[in-house]
Amino acid sequence: MTSCKSDSYWNGSALGCGAELRPWLYDHGSLTARIQQRCERFAVQPVRSGLARIAYDEAAVLGIAPHRLAYSREVFLHADGQPVVFAHSACRAEDLRGVWQAMQGLGNRSLGSLLFTHPLVVRQPLHFAALRPHHPLYQSALREADLCPERLWARRSLFTLHGAPLLVTEVFLPAILDL
Repeated sequence: MTSCKSDSYWNGSALGCGAELRPWLYDHGSLTARIQQRCERFAVQPVRSGLARIAYDEAAVLGIAPHRLAYSREVFLHADGQPVVFAHSACRAEDLRGVWQAMQGLGNRSLGSLLFTHPLVVRQPLHFAALRPHHPLYQSALREADLCPERLWARRSLFTLHGAPLLVTEVFLPAILDL
């Protein structure tokens, strides 16, 4: 397993990010909890979950050969009916029978409810990227939107439990600034 960075696209600072978004990007706590504090109705909208091919850089971070399938989960986090974050999580398929088996049963519950309540989960440092329209995560995040910003800021971090890695990427949608 390598560090969360894995390539030059993701780095340890969000240089160029606007001041209004920085507190969201750099917060080390539960993003779910932060959103819930700033809205009346919070919801998780599952988009897809199951075995899938993940991006090459994600596979490298998780120590998976690029042609192998991983478990992938994609959801939108909604605040008062508005999508504010697109979240993508991935882990090795074999870890679904082990430490990350709870991932399969999350449904419309947030992953944060699992990660930030388990005392043995360890989080590595955050890494950041400004995603452009050609990036697959940008496209997934805006698949149902009528807007096309120049870039979307994202952060990701690697969580481990008993040595098993789980990569979590959160793409911040423009509506996050309304909170």
